[in-house]
Amino acid sequence: MILVSYDISNDKTRTKLSKFLNKFGRKLQYSVYEIHNSPRILQNVLNEIESKYKKKFEAADSVVIWSICEGDKKKTIRYGCAQNEEKDVVVFS
Repeated sequence: MILVSYDISNDKTRTKLSKFLNKFGRKLQYSVYEIHNSPRILQNVLNEIESKYKKKFEAADSVVIWSICEGDKKKTIRYGCAQNEEKDVVVFS
């Protein structure tokens, strides 16, 4: 799992980054995304930020990416609707 948090002052750049991250994961909060990853997806995200967004960042802008290993993922505690994200869904028809 990857967590991506950003604080970008330019509305256009922030919106484009948000739409890009939405392709790979889900929004946890306004500027935080959770991405279920593989090494390939992580590299795609890093490459895109490096090549497309980094040059648009202003001095106070930031993007932080955490790569969460399976062991730490199992230690994650979720409340509210977030607790249902990791549960299996069973459908009876």
